[in-house]
Amino acid sequence: MLTCLRGGHVVDPANGVDGVRDVYFEDGRVVAATAGRKPDAEYNAAGHIVMAGAIDIHSHIAGGGVNTARLLLPETHRGHRPRPSGAPLSTAGWSTFETGRLYAQMGYTTVIEPAISAHHALHAHLELADIPIIDKGFLTVLGNDDFLLQALRRRESPAAVADYVAATLEATRALGVKCVNAGGAEAFKENVRSFALDDVVPQYGLSSRQIFQTLQQAVVATKIRHPLHLHMNNLGLPGNVETALATIDASQGLPLHLAHVQFYSYGKEGKNGFSSAAAQFAEKIAANKNVTVDVGQVMFADIVTISSDVLRQYNSLGAARPKKGVIFDGDHNGAGVLPYSYRVSDFFNAVQWAAGLELFLLIDDPTRVFFTTDHPNGAPFTTYPEVFALLMSADMRAQWLSRLPAEVLELTNLPSIKREYTFYEIATMTRAAPAHLYGFEDRGQLGPGAVADVAVYKLQSNRAGMFRNAAYVFKDGELVVRDGVVERYSFGKTLRVRPEYDRAIDQRLDAYYDDLYGLPRSLFEVSDAALPRSYAFAEVACRS
Repeated sequence: MLTCLRGGHVVDPANGVDGVRDVYFEDGRVVAATAGRKPDAEYNAAGHIVMAGAIDIHSHIAGGGVNTARLLLPETHRGHRPRPSGAPLSTAGWSTFETGRLYAQMGYTTVIEPAISAHHALHAHLELADIPIIDKGFLTVLGNDDFLLQALRRRESPAAVADYVAATLEATRALGVKCVNAGGAEAFKENVRSFALDDVVPQYGLSSRQIFQTLQQAVVATKIRHPLHLHMNNLGLPGNVETALATIDASQGLPLHLAHVQFYSYGKEGKNGFSSAAAQFAEKIAANKNVTVDVGQVMFADIVTISSDVLRQYNSLGAARPKKGVIFDGDHNGAGVLPYSYRVSDFFNAVQWAAGLELFLLIDDPTRVFFTTDHPNGAPFTTYPEVFALLMSADMRAQWLSRLPAEVLELTNLPSIKREYTFYEIATMTRAAPAHLYGFEDRGQLGPGAVADVAVYKLQSNRAGMFRNAAYVFKDGELVVRDGVVERYSFGKTLRVRPEYDRAIDQRLDAYYDDLYGLPRSLFEVSDAALPRSYAFAEVACRS
């Protein structure tokens, strides 16, 4: 069926489009206009902004940490309330149903879970498969795993490490590699309670710097598109901007993606020894074109922190709001889950909020700074519309600044920043650039051949309301949202890579699992038979 969106203002940075034109799609793909052929369905998009479906590159929507948070906070978990009559998918839990619905109504059609332990991959895939409408994928966490650290201690070749990384991506059916506080979780097992870039993991004799640099090189060697996705040392600590700057200096000029960098943008100025250092961080990013970042914007809300940085989470137990939490120490990273509440009246929370917006506004290249709240660590993903509104309006930022503690204004540059994002920059940051970052050649754009994932927003001065409830959202060419209400539910695909590697590493891994666990490695692999639908996966090509 040929469908036409007629007369909308199309914002498609991947193809340099920013103006009124029609968009056609058929059989799930965008197509060029066909002269003399009348569309089978037509939608009036005049007075609307038309973009490709949005891509969230970093949002915790599945895995052991997410489910532990649901158990820890039954008072806020939807699954502990009666299932609504409108939930149409009997096989999907209410939580996963809501994840797909809420993303879709905002115009998001692809979402990436950024941190899954290799041994939790099967469960994560089963959960992702239950999330309706959106396509999804995840990153496998490496950097605290014994097999890797042993290989580095033995000074094995870069090729052998790359083979291990590729074999792990194959077994877990992941999109890329996440490294969380490299070596920190392993050091935590030896009662280490702080771990910086050049600290050494007991027993292995390896620094965090060595581990992340080796993984960075290995990821490049696998030819997957997404660079190493790095959660740095010293998250959340005053003065940790120095750690971030040193990490960038250590990046070897190779591609590197730094996660939720708002949590690393802190100085030690002021009477409280805590200030925004976002300007210094932004200047460093501008000078290092090999580095991309996502922000992890804080918003004032009740949240839960979920992180594989078990060392940092353990040290944060006393700050939990309310006073409870879970720390579990796994054979690789483990994790910590702590509730928290960001308050506008709290000096430290207010500095965090300001630092994130500074990063967005001071990094002037929207192809290298990505829109995230590190859901649910900085804020729920449902706050995205409010963040878009803040980025697009200096007046709105001024209104919010007037509510902050007075001393905060002296420790941030935000009051002096008048930049306002355009629709083109929003679309770049949430569509074109994420597609490039992950190597998605079929989405994030509206050129012929692209997947017909399309979001249509009614133009209005209330930017938050505009982005919260899309006028139309099409997934694979099918109308799924009308006026902010989901009308059709379906299941999307899970995106994965299949890098080539020397299969000899499989024999070594089989022997390792047999010796360490007394179990075959195949128990931890994701097989076709384990997933509920045969069409569950779509492959993202590696570099040739």
